[in-house]
Amino acid sequence: MLSVTYGKQEGSRHKKPRATNFPRRDVHLRLPRELPPVTKEPEKAVVAAPAITPVSAVKEKPATVVDRFPWKKEIVTTTFWIGEKPSRGNPVPNRTSAWDKNWVKHYGGTDTPDRKERTKDFRPASFVPGQNPFYIALPYNDLQMNGLKPEAEKLIPWFKSEYRGPGHSVCKGRWIAIRYKDRVAYAQWEDCGPYRTDHGAYVFGNERPKKNMNKGAGLDVSPAVRDYLGMDDSDVTDWKFVDFEEVPHGPWAKFGENNMFVLMRRLNQHCLAAIAASVQAPH
Repeated sequence: MLSVTYGKQEGSRHKKPRATNFPRRDVHLRLPRELPPVTKEPEKAVVAAPAITPVSAVKEKPATVVDRFPWKKEIVTTTFWIGEKPSRGNPVPNRTSAWDKNWVKHYGGTDTPDRKERTKDFRPASFVPGQNPFYIALPYNDLQMNGLKPEAEKLIPWFKSEYRGPGHSVCKGRWIAIRYKDRVAYAQWEDCGPYRTDHGAYVFGNERPKKNMNKGAGLDVSPAVRDYLGMDDSDVTDWKFVDFEEVPHGPWAKFGENNMFVLMRRLNQHCLAAIAASVQAPH
């Protein structure tokens, strides 16, 4: 897996608040002093009113998720990990990522590929990771020395919605689905590789991965992804990009300061605590 340091060039490694329609509490009905005489109208046939379904019994239609990214099938997939030391097949260490100079520090330590040193919730047993243990690498980097690459705006489908300035990657943290046999895992894009950082025609287009030392590997996955899927260290999988709304809850939703599931859960807890404190406060 090719891990590229931050800024390296190619070739090197709420809705708006709605106005309420409820009546004001200080408004009272006022009747006139003299009521007009009651005129008796001819009796009309009584028609039974249609049954009204209680609001509580009405089920909301689930939100429709648009599946806009195709599967890339039969991709050679290899295992890599944060803190991986250089080896014959991987000459560049993974102390840093393409987008994070302090990757090991932010993760909380070296992720281990040893299955005996990992827990049942797919994390290293020696520490609780500070980032999502479900991470992957793809062979494209949208950053170069002076900011975003010129082709990034046209190449990356979600560029306009995720753009935050010329020095920020719009690829880092993106979710993908990885399918192996009858299981599907979800993970975040956190590094670039294997071997390349310039193959946008494969990552975002229809090209196949280029030849390399790992049988044309086109996807690197973390030990957590490997173990959840039950695949070997090197195997063949399918993968595709997914929007966050498509990602179901699972072990990939448990850990990480870079994980939207964790951030949303924490926000909900703060909101509930604030509501509870408000209710208990003396009036």
